[in-house]
Amino acid sequence: MFIGWDWATETHDVTVMDDTGKRVDRWELAHTEDGFTKTLARLRKHGGPADLPVAIETTRGLAVDRLLAAGHPVVPVHPNAFHAMRARWGASKAKTDAGDSMKLADYLRTDGHLLPRLEPTEQATLDLQALTRTRADHIEAKVAAVNQLSAPLDEHWPGGKAVFADLDSDIAMAFLQRYPTPAKAAKLTAGRLEAWCKRRGYSGRKPGSVLIELLRAAPQAASRLGEAVAEQLVHVQVQLVQGIRTTIRTLDKAIAEATRTHPYAPLFATMPRIGKVSLGQVIGEIGPILERARTCEQLIAEAGVVPVTRASGKSRTVAFRFATNRRARVALTTFADNSRHASDWAAKIYNDARARKKRHPHAIRILARAWLRVMWACWRTGTCYDPAIHQANNKINTTADTPLAA
Repeated sequence: MFIGWDWATETHDVTVMDDTGKRVDRWELAHTEDGFTKTLARLRKHGGPADLPVAIETTRGLAVDRLLAAGHPVVPVHPNAFHAMRARWGASKAKTDAGDSMKLADYLRTDGHLLPRLEPTEQATLDLQALTRTRADHIEAKVAAVNQLSAPLDEHWPGGKAVFADLDSDIAMAFLQRYPTPAKAAKLTAGRLEAWCKRRGYSGRKPGSVLIELLRAAPQAASRLGEAVAEQLVHVQVQLVQGIRTTIRTLDKAIAEATRTHPYAPLFATMPRIGKVSLGQVIGEIGPILERARTCEQLIAEAGVVPVTRASGKSRTVAFRFATNRRARVALTTFADNSRHASDWAAKIYNDARARKKRHPHAIRILARAWLRVMWACWRTGTCYDPAIHQANNKINTTADTPLAA
């Protein structure tokens, strides 16, 4: 039997198909506990969960979690790939919930042997992945909030933006809280500004005379808004930035603690310039791929640091890989970029790539691919990375599984 599951936020549609392509059952279920309970019981009437694979157009969510918990093999189908297949069921490419669940079941019946199945991820890895992904989302939110703060400052208070280099720093936030408009800062002098900075633990090297000059050199605003409204706009945006910065610090502590106790951490913790957050991101994103990868080449491809070759007849192109786990690629390339500043081996790989006229992102992906081979070898043997032995060997054996570790 093959199951097609068309999911939605309020209702789902499920089709059960046999190996001849005949639809033997089909029903809708509400996105409620009663709906899931009755559906899982109804599926069990068609066989054991382990013998009932389910095709669904997502890799995560409540439906996927419930199916995995019940013991069903889950086969995620990318929406773009599924859309490209619609023509096999009719030129019109008609779309209905019932039709989609039937098509998913049929696609699983005919092509299921080519589709990867979701594998349960280690609980600690899944938890760490959730923490690092949430942090990444909050970083994006902080960037957006800082940009939204920068815009009214440009219009109503350019000097408030010019005094300190980082607009989202503690000292800049405190300054804007105290001096949200030009009128509020009108009586500032170099001495008063320097004394104010000292009271707030300002660690910058610029004296008050330089800071006040930056403030006075900024263009004067000619805002048509009332001062009270401009002050309110700055205050609420500063509060938003501060709130997001607080959540990021909280997540940083949680990631550090989760990383400290994670069983994979000792394998990679000694790699050059891999901080606590970066280590958490690497484990959270690369860890699940390591757990299911059959070969090192599969690991490299799923991490998105190897190009895609398209060859047909006399035509042959090598292009950037778009279809991949983007979060895994970002986590890996961020670490690789940092590593070249603390590892002669990493720096040589990067510099050699640049000497071959590779652009910076391409060179970083080449270096990331080399690091993945090290990670794969350490993972396969359960051996911790040892930078001293790596440096002594001076190169990586790209074909053996023996890690350059102690």
